[in-house]
Amino acid sequence: MNETIDELTVHYEENGITIINELDKVILSKGAWTTILFRYQEWRPQADAYGPDKYVIRRYKKVGGEYRMQSKFTISSADQARKIIDALEGWMGDKHGGE
Repeated sequence: MNETIDELTVHYEENGITIINELDKVILSKGAWTTILFRYQEWRPQADAYGPDKYVIRRYKKVGGEYRMQSKFTISSADQARKIIDALEGWMGDKHGGE
């Protein structure tokens, strides 16, 4: 049960093995609707190791005192993450960009 923002995680274990290893999270917005950016790694049994860092943005809605995931966007690669960063930096530096 996820009653507080601090309890929200992508960490996942199965049969005593951490399948999704959460490395970090950044709360982007708080309230009845909460948005969190997670950094994580997935266990690769064939390699007996964790894969490269991955990122997911999850949106939660508080219903009946509990946060429930409503949507998610998985950033599929470091290259895609860099493109998102570059686009945002470009827009934030643009004097005409949305202000």
